[in-house]
Formats: sequence, C-alpha cells, structure tokens
Amino acid sequence: MKYLITTLALGATLSAASLSLSGSVISDNQKMITSRNMGFVTNVTVSEGSLVRKGDLLYTIDSKEIDSAKTQVELGIAQAELSLQMYQNQYANMELNLERNKRLLAQDMVSKFEVENLELSKKNLKNMIDIAQQQVNQAKARLKEVENQYNYLRITAPNNGVVIQKNIKVGEMAMPGTPAIVLADMNALKVEAEIAEDNLQLVHVGKQVKISIPSVGYNSIGKISAIVPSSNSTTHTFRIKASFPSKQTVYPGMYATIGIE
Repeated sequence: MKYLITTLALGATLSAASLSLSGSVISDNQKMITSRNMGFVTNVTVSEGSLVRKGDLLYTIDSKEIDSAKTQVELGIAQAELSLQMYQNQYANMELNLERNKRLLAQDMVSKFEVENLELSKKNLKNMIDIAQQQVNQAKARLKEVENQYNYLRITAPNNGVVIQKNIKVGEMAMPGTPAIVLADMNALKVEAEIAEDNLQLVHVGKQVKISIPSVGYNSIGKISAIVPSSNSTTHTFRIKASFPSKQTVYPGMYATIGIE
C-alpha cells in the first residue's frame, strides 16, 4: 500500500512538471512593404496567400509625377547648356580680340588701358563660364536623381515569403510609409505562445521543447529561442518563441503547441 501511494505521488509530480502551451506559428522575419513614391497603383501581381521569391514583382505605381519632374529638369539642362555655350563663344571672341589688341599695343596703335579692360572682361567671362558649367553639372546630377526614382515604381519582394496581408488595389493611391503588403519569411518560422509567470522557471533560451502542429501532423523537437521580458499585466503571462526544423508545408497562423518537460 505504501509503495502504491509513493508511485502515485511520483506520477503526480512528473505530470505537474510537464506543461503544454497553446500557441501559433509566426514568421520571425515579417516585413511591411511600402513605397517610397506617391502615385496611383497600376498593377498588383499578388494576392493574400501568394508565395513569392526574392525579386518578384509585387505591384507598380504610375510615373506621371516623375515624368513631369524629368521634363522640367531636362528643360533646365537645355537652358543651362545654352547659357554655357553663349559664354564660351563670347570668351573665344574675347581671346581673339585681346590677342589682336596686344599686337596693336606693341605698335602703339591702342592704349594699354584698352588692353587691360579686355583682360578684365576675359577674366569675368571665365568666371561666368565656370558658374554656368556648375549649373549644367548640377542639373545633370538632378536628372540622374529623378531617373533613379523610376526604380522605386516597381516594388519587388525583398526575400522569399508568403503574402499574409494585402492592403492595396489597382487605382488606389500608394502613400509613402503606409504598409501596402505584409510579407512573411517562410525560412524564419517559429511557434509563439504565452506562459504564466509562475512557470517561467521551467524555460530558458536554448531549452529543448516538443513542437506539435496538429493540422499537418507535425511533431518534432524545437528550442526556446526567445523569452520576451514584458509581462501582460492582465493575464500575468510572458511571450516565448520556439524555433523548429520543418520540411513540411507550415504557414504562419497555424495552431501549434509547445510541450515543456
């Protein structure tokens, strides 16, 4: 009888030391995709649940605003180049006139004052040419910046993943900073669950746990990868994350359990 009681007590202790937590599969590398330019969406190539690879096109934005800016910059370049050419022509003529007057000065046919005035005018023209050249260079640099904006009209996937949220449609206005698509990295899946603060002593980062995803019949051994030190003041629980190896089709949002011994 004493042996039976001891055995039952031991079984109760082992049961108490085994804990099963309900949780869900999450992606630990979830990205909110947004655009850098404002404009109307002209094409959306994905929907919620779509699997994408790095570099795949997600959506495109119209280029009307950039086209307009490019036209203005190109007009500015043309005007700056025209001014530069005008000053260069004047400078060439000034050099010819100065050399002619220097020869005449040597023959006492013009005054030194006239030659000095021409030299001063030549110097001023050289400064104006330098300024005009800077304006041309700045305008061309601005054109490169504008043309570079075309690259941001085609929004592509930064990594492999699955689209878990799509907040944009063709014809809608894409706004910088507003999430248009949420992409979950399928190579960074984990199970997230809540654990009562009284049971925190049962877990530590690196501890092996049992991972189960019933919907796909998945059972394996994982490891605690993170314990988030922020208690829920209402439930007095902490979030924990467990990594797991998987070659099966597992998606974020699936129900999962973490078994802790």
